[in-house]
Amino acid sequence: MAVSGTTFDVVILGASGFTGKHVLKEALKFLNTPLSLNFNSIAIAGRDPSKLAQTLQWATQPNPPPQIPIIAADTADPLSLRTLCRQTRLLLNCVGPFRRHGEPVVAACAETGCDYLDITGESEFMERVERKYHEKAIKNGSLLVSACGFDSVPAELGFLFHSRQWVDRSVPNRVESYLSLESEKRIVGNYGTFESAVMAVADLKEMKRSRITRVSPVIPGPPPKGKTIEHQKKIGLWGVTLPSADATLVGKTLSILTKNPHGLPGLNDSAETVEKRKAFWSSVKPAHFGVKLGSKSLLHMFGFIMIGMIIGLLGSTSFGRWLLLKYPSIFTLGGFSKKGPSEEEIASTSFKMWFVGHGYSNESLAAQGNTKPDMEIITRVMGPEMGYVTTPIILIQCALILHSQRNNLPKGGVYPPGIVFGATDLRERLQQNGMSFDVILKSTLSC
Repeated sequence: MAVSGTTFDVVILGASGFTGKHVLKEALKFLNTPLSLNFNSIAIAGRDPSKLAQTLQWATQPNPPPQIPIIAADTADPLSLRTLCRQTRLLLNCVGPFRRHGEPVVAACAETGCDYLDITGESEFMERVERKYHEKAIKNGSLLVSACGFDSVPAELGFLFHSRQWVDRSVPNRVESYLSLESEKRIVGNYGTFESAVMAVADLKEMKRSRITRVSPVIPGPPPKGKTIEHQKKIGLWGVTLPSADATLVGKTLSILTKNPHGLPGLNDSAETVEKRKAFWSSVKPAHFGVKLGSKSLLHMFGFIMIGMIIGLLGSTSFGRWLLLKYPSIFTLGGFSKKGPSEEEIASTSFKMWFVGHGYSNESLAAQGNTKPDMEIITRVMGPEMGYVTTPIILIQCALILHSQRNNLPKGGVYPPGIVFGATDLRERLQQNGMSFDVILKSTLSC
């Protein structure tokens, strides 16, 4: 929803941060280009205008930086945030950790009617935002969508793409996603991501106490039996359960669809848009969904489990969290560092997300109770490095859709990206910008 008196199509808050600078670089590709649906105006905002100016130079080198406004705004200053939100139609928030810095930004957007996208994967923050700001966002016409980066668009769109392969009377029962990383160099994670994971342990009790009750979809067949470590021969990976927001957001999307089978109405839908959305969501079939971290090496699996146990144990106390955040490289065996990855490491890294689905070739077979699945479908999402390449691509494409197709999207409220962008052309846009969605296998299982 356009805010009265706005100046900018989009403002990037936190553009000088680790991920924010890559978001800015990606956004500049779509500023005043020949395509009429791209951004006409962009501004960047943050606490330190001098750092923002340096980031703008970095993002455009070796060319001189364009005349992009730099706005001083601080997450600790609510007035500056409200003033910022009144100057733009859409705010892209890259200031993390979101559990600490995110809520004031959301509050300002919900109050002023400004639309909001972010890149968080912090479940507690997203639950808190929905609980506290959903009704106000609906009232003021502010569309608030978190997790518009690697967390959790590949999982959401990947699940929807996979689900729609169960055509005719076939139905899925469970879909397991296996995330594998590939790199010519050692992959070093960003400290901010590690900090969010550590602090998530402290949030577990709060999440259990205040988690929103949701309607569960009816899924044919018995619930799957969870395994700590699982091997999938057809994709050549071992997998261990990965605690992430992906499964939560897919579940949230399926819950909303249970109450709204044709998706949420847009701000000012055309008849054609309504029919397209109905056709899309009618082809989506629910399933139990889980996410696993995958590797070809069983030894790596035990390493992942050990690091997870260390974070889980130390993260439960304030002193343990201090140790983890003080010495991230030691406690993750070099997996995370305060320096983050180099540009060379980023360029050499890619991801594959496999979706292994089991279900039934016929609804009547599923209705028989404890009958074993007789059908398997495997799909895959692939893309470049997750945090600094894929995440900016996803965020900017979501922003371009919101900018150019606002009338076809919900008026306001707090929703997962799958619900807001699932029926749009986001998947096609991502495929045009370095990602792929592929069907790998459809087969009948021998019982």
